[in-house]
Amino acid sequence: MSLQTLVDATTVRDWLTQDRSVRILDCRARLGDPDAGRRLWREGHLPGSRHLDLEADLSDPAGEGGRHPLPDPGRFTATLHRLGITPAVPVIVYDDAGGQLAAARAWWLLHVWAGHPDVRVLDGGIAAWQDAGGALESGEPVAPVAASNWEPTFDGTAWISADTVAKGELTLVDARTRERYRGEVEPIDPVAGHIPEAVCRPSAANLDAEGRFKTPSRLDAELPQSEASYCGSGVTACHNILAYAIAGRALPKLYAGSWSHWIRDPARPVATGD
Repeated sequence: MSLQTLVDATTVRDWLTQDRSVRILDCRARLGDPDAGRRLWREGHLPGSRHLDLEADLSDPAGEGGRHPLPDPGRFTATLHRLGITPAVPVIVYDDAGGQLAAARAWWLLHVWAGHPDVRVLDGGIAAWQDAGGALESGEPVAPVAASNWEPTFDGTAWISADTVAKGELTLVDARTRERYRGEVEPIDPVAGHIPEAVCRPSAANLDAEGRFKTPSRLDAELPQSEASYCGSGVTACHNILAYAIAGRALPKLYAGSWSHWIRDPARPVATGD
């Protein structure tokens, strides 16, 4: 499987001008406000884009699996059918955080896990689109999407469980901020700290000052050795995995449950500090 990663706003604008067949998915979200993503999409989105919801489409309900467990394969397949996604049509995903929140998660689910051959994150997100002179649409699309019948083959080796992490055999990288990694603050989960022996690479470090991904060579120089990636709930960990793809490095596995799952078992060890 070839690794597709990014697309720039000018290219997307050219594709739309040429009426190139492409499916665009708006993945904006706000943690703690499950209605925000769809509201933002209605207020203004890339022409022809459809909303892909972090809570409803890109995750199963929070619970034993953590705050954002992987969606059930059958349910995710139904989402792909509803959105008319097929391997024959390129998919572009975007958010308003440089891919740091839900767009990279969508990329991972569609491309790495489900095996769609051409899924790309809009580099710089909706801000880059507007900076390039791209117009926004508002409201619900008038034209319906023709449902697809694609039945993806999901790669069960792309993600790992807590039991695999607990063996301590994989080099583990934490995508959260250094303050959360050290256990100095924890604004979301009930326990602070990190998985022992993990190293910290905040996902925000993958972007430059303009909110675009750093160059492949710079990412390659900065990214630590990693065989597995985690974060708070398995979302920003995908941003780090995407960064490894951009750098041309082997992709880390995703610890899907991440920290919010790890701490559900009080017997699992917790580390603080550096």
